[in-house]
Amino acid sequence: MAGPAREGNLEAPTRHPLDWLKPDFYDQESMFKEMERVFDICHGCRRCVSLCQSFPTLFDLVDESESMEVNGVAKAAYWQVVDHCYLCDLCFMTKCPYTPPHQWNLDFPHLMLRAKAVHFRTGGTRLRDKILTSTDAVGSLAGIPVVAQAVNAINKIGPARKALEAVAGIHRDAWLPEFTSFPLRSRLKKLPASTAGEPAGKTQGKVALFATCYMNRNEPGPGEDLVAVFEHNGIPVTLAEKERCCGMPKLELGDLDAVRAAKEANIPVLAKLVDEGWDLTALIPSCVLMFKQELPLLFPDDPDVLKVKQAFYDPFEYLMLRHKEGWLKTDFKQPLGRVAYHAACHQRVQNIGPKTKEILALIPGTEVDIIERCSGHDGTYAVKKEFHAYAMKIVKPVVERVKKAEAAHYGSDCAMAGHHIENGLKDDRAPEHPITLLRKAYAI
Repeated sequence: MAGPAREGNLEAPTRHPLDWLKPDFYDQESMFKEMERVFDICHGCRRCVSLCQSFPTLFDLVDESESMEVNGVAKAAYWQVVDHCYLCDLCFMTKCPYTPPHQWNLDFPHLMLRAKAVHFRTGGTRLRDKILTSTDAVGSLAGIPVVAQAVNAINKIGPARKALEAVAGIHRDAWLPEFTSFPLRSRLKKLPASTAGEPAGKTQGKVALFATCYMNRNEPGPGEDLVAVFEHNGIPVTLAEKERCCGMPKLELGDLDAVRAAKEANIPVLAKLVDEGWDLTALIPSCVLMFKQELPLLFPDDPDVLKVKQAFYDPFEYLMLRHKEGWLKTDFKQPLGRVAYHAACHQRVQNIGPKTKEILALIPGTEVDIIERCSGHDGTYAVKKEFHAYAMKIVKPVVERVKKAEAAHYGSDCAMAGHHIENGLKDDRAPEHPITLLRKAYAI
């Protein structure tokens, strides 16, 4: 067993591009060899045991093996560890002392992504998982008015949910999003009255919103709230001419060819907007992360990918950049009281700091209780029959923090995480997206 190094990595983690186009990337023997090396280091450290179910699964496998070392664990059992990783990146960004530039060069999420890609390429991926991650296709079908009504109704009927669990492996108690037949793209068809922005600092002062699958087809309200807040601050907002899923669901599935296809559809459209002077944003942290980090790591030599990366901002990061230059309006009219705010994992790993909390804290009569723990939702992990119980276990400390706060409002930048917390609370209180709270504070 490799014991902990005398000194951990004291420098900021460095993420290396993923060599997914090299033949060795999909070689299972090579992959298992690297997994054994990394698992041995993790076994000797165990700092990440509380982050997700991957690490307790790994350590239980080791402790229950005959040798009580990684070499005593059957390679076939490694897939159990992979299945529980939903690529939140927290281990790499917040816990691991052995990330690059440390000599051990440990990147646990990228290793799990490699394993998922091998699993997908060798035909091991379930049809259910392929369907769940085909957000464009599912959203288009479920967005048909009569279909949306039927799907939404079925999702609320106990016997139907039991049947769905038996047939498709979707847990009967998991929160499932509703579908709308009036998507965000239809609601925001009109272009801004003016497309002239006021540059300030890094920002151009006008923003193109990447609608995202979820905000477009499932919960368009926060998208409308973002437009209202930004335009109240003199920031014109438009929509990309067209878009596909950002590719994050397919990345988490290991379908890297589908990620490339999404990139080839989205990047030219977004790069053109950047060339026209627009900054870029999205309301789902995972989508922001996809363009800020994941695509640049998969396609490091694509100049348009890098151009989009430089122009993409988290919405509250953008507002705070404007605030530092004196361009954010602070004419708040409505205090929010105490807000229990869950910081989403894919926002935390962007290394931008708690910008949502900082913006909300500007509102007089508002106290923000930030909760920096993973919700365990992941988009698909929490809805699957075999993982739902683990997801509820992961979210429990977050739920307890929300209860303890006795807040007037609670929510997350990740709307799905907010609803997963709601599923744990079971008190009929609905989560509110922070951009919705900001609009309430402005009373616009």
